[in-house]
Amino acid sequence: MCGIVGYLGHQDALRVIVSGLEKLEYRGYDSAGIARLEDGEIKVSRAMGKLEVLKKALGDRLNTGNSNIGIGHTRWATHGKPSENNAHPHTAGRISLIHNGIIENYMELRDVLSKQGRSFNSETDTEIAAHLIDSFVQAGKSPFEALKAACNEIRGSYAFLAIDKENPDRILVAKNATPIVIGFAEGEVIIASDIPAVLEITRDIIILEDGDLAEVMLSSIHIENNGETVERAAQRITWDPVTAQKGGFKHYMMKEIHEQVVVAAETFRGRMNMESAQVTLPELDSFSNTVKDIERIVLIACGTAWHACLLAKYYIEDFAGIPCEVDYASEYRYRRPIFDEKTLIVSISQSGETADTLGAIELVRNVSKTLAVCNVLGSTLTRRVDYTLYTHAGPEISVASTKAFTTQLVAVYLLAMFIGQQRTSIDTERSHKLLDGLLKLPTALDAALQTDSEILEVAKAFHTAKDFLFLGRGTCFPIALEGALKLKEISYIHAEAYPAGEMKHGPLALIDESMPVVVVLQRSTALFEKTLSGLREAHARAGKIIAITDNDNISELTNICDHVIEVPFINEEVSPIVLNIPLQLLAYHVSVLNGTDVDQPRNLAKSVTVE
Repeated sequence: MCGIVGYLGHQDALRVIVSGLEKLEYRGYDSAGIARLEDGEIKVSRAMGKLEVLKKALGDRLNTGNSNIGIGHTRWATHGKPSENNAHPHTAGRISLIHNGIIENYMELRDVLSKQGRSFNSETDTEIAAHLIDSFVQAGKSPFEALKAACNEIRGSYAFLAIDKENPDRILVAKNATPIVIGFAEGEVIIASDIPAVLEITRDIIILEDGDLAEVMLSSIHIENNGETVERAAQRITWDPVTAQKGGFKHYMMKEIHEQVVVAAETFRGRMNMESAQVTLPELDSFSNTVKDIERIVLIACGTAWHACLLAKYYIEDFAGIPCEVDYASEYRYRRPIFDEKTLIVSISQSGETADTLGAIELVRNVSKTLAVCNVLGSTLTRRVDYTLYTHAGPEISVASTKAFTTQLVAVYLLAMFIGQQRTSIDTERSHKLLDGLLKLPTALDAALQTDSEILEVAKAFHTAKDFLFLGRGTCFPIALEGALKLKEISYIHAEAYPAGEMKHGPLALIDESMPVVVVLQRSTALFEKTLSGLREAHARAGKIIAITDNDNISELTNICDHVIEVPFINEEVSPIVLNIPLQLLAYHVSVLNGTDVDQPRNLAKSVTVE
């Protein structure tokens, strides 16, 4: 989720680009860089760390620059560690380029380009794109035709901005599965990955669509898609800059809830071969040599990531047939846990800086193999473990985790399949079904987001309640736990979760007409009827029941539930990921109605870096 800004116009490009990148700092980044054309040459400045470091490196040039065209970038590392060498822009011959996204076939393209005699200065996938475009330019194609030819070779997600030193009057743009907007005003054009960066220059924008390629000049904006010239309607933005940073949403949390459709796809993109039904995780290639020796897996984490561990246990035991345990990192390190060289320790952390998780890994790392599922490349956790599987959630600003949790679930689903396939515990037919379910996940998540208005009505009915009870069975129990945590985190209402089968062992005593009961009820041959039986008992005690379900036969539910929220069904394995969305929306709306601080709830921090 990098920040991208390009500028062409009568102002100094350096100052405009730096200002635009500052408006995108909320996205998070580890390095920054700018390329501009000065005196017929491409000048590149890059720096590790915050924009202040880059500004110091630029020095007086920020005030005395004379370039009217340039591109700038803040990088969130995905390929290659955070370093100045890996920072964008990347330059090859005449072309300098910045990129947001992931090039799936970059190793294949790198091999082809190497055979042409090209050498590389970074570990990134982005540098490949710069070389590819330059190779077509050197072969005689125009810059725009070279961009088209390069994009035909590239698989993956991308937003590219490129400049050509031989054509200082244009910026090349390509968009696929990653956002880009073009802002235009009298005598200047600004291009960015997000709207806040353009508002200082203009409120008139064009939003590019997937497959769009654009050649942007002051006199014209030429756009093609699939070889045909297309027009994209201009829009006028009425948001203020602060609202724009939140994508038009009132809070970062709601923006991040809606981003789950994209980041779920980013996390599985390039990691599964539908033709062979194989999960391909290049970052775990060396792990595949030892995976057959593993006899036991221990999953450790804190908070929301611990709930991801619970679902990972279901997936790994089901797909791979390996016994799993789940431990709180804060508990694991303060007892005498049993682990050996045949134990795999899997830690899950959004930030990679959670103190208790790091402490637990320190305890085992000299004996057991260790693997992290993490969102932040180069974080402390990823440097301490043997293997890392990255999620691609991008920066998450709101303290309450939403999109990071969803990408963790996608990642552990893939990890469980990978282990199962390496151990031949899962056959091709089932692999096809499981991967097909994952492929359909983004569409189902988008449909689940459409329950927002229904959830708002539920929130209005129950936001004054003092307590909530959440219930779930099987793979939905971790989702019930997560739903209860989200509600208590941001609304400050007491909420707890139980396995639905345990209701008669205590929680039933709490249920009366003042107690909302939220049940996560998936379409399951084994569990649906059993859960329904328990709900009838809650209904008999005047409990207010809210059902979140993917079962299309809801007639029995409507007889005993006050509210029934339906989401699409894909398969039982993916189902809990989809069912989680309405619970996030419920916590959000209850919090807003109660006037609490949604993005920064009291007493909580985004990353718990102390014990």
